[in-house]
Amino acid sequence: MRLVIARCSVDYVGRLTAHLPLATRLLVVKADGSVLVHSDGGSYKPLNWMSPPCLLRESVTDGSATWTVTNRVGEQLIITIEAVLHDSAHDLGVDPGLVKDGVEAHLQKLLAEHIHTLGAGYRLVRREYPTPIGPVDIMARDPNGVAVAVEIKRRGEIDGVEQLTRYLELLNRDPLLAPVRGVFAAQEIKPQARTLAEDRGIACLVLDYDLLRGIDNIEDRLF
Repeated sequence: MRLVIARCSVDYVGRLTAHLPLATRLLVVKADGSVLVHSDGGSYKPLNWMSPPCLLRESVTDGSATWTVTNRVGEQLIITIEAVLHDSAHDLGVDPGLVKDGVEAHLQKLLAEHIHTLGAGYRLVRREYPTPIGPVDIMARDPNGVAVAVEIKRRGEIDGVEQLTRYLELLNRDPLLAPVRGVFAAQEIKPQARTLAEDRGIACLVLDYDLLRGIDNIEDRLF
């Protein structure tokens, strides 16, 4: 990982255009190729970013450095650097991955055991389906044999939708899997997250933890 603190301006050119005026910011270049622009306040999220796969080119003109980050569809993140205050690189090694809380882990296990919760005719491929950017919670096949990637959260928010979107972009580049549909499953899904998911063609599924625990369990039935 490379960390650069610099006085810079940032322009995004693609489906939309955006401009960040000159200010001191943190630039993060990760080993997976992603580039993120952070400020020192306002939010833990980056002000702007480019997800992998992308190409970073650095150039110097009249004493100013320019980073041009281009993704596979030609969108660009252009960072014009006036002054560099810090520049360092760090090898973080292989990350062991996110250790999920008990509820999310249990939801994943229960949904895998009762995969028909997704719909009649669904079958489980595997849990923790590996990808280069992290494991997909559940990979399944629908009745027509189409691959379905399921991301499970206790509370479904926009970050979870973005995470599933990244998985789908990667999985759909695999000719042995594509097309891959997405399902965003959670005990509670925020309206903004549902809107974003549906806009991206991702289905939403609200999970009832207690009901899943009681599925086909005769001992828990009253009648």
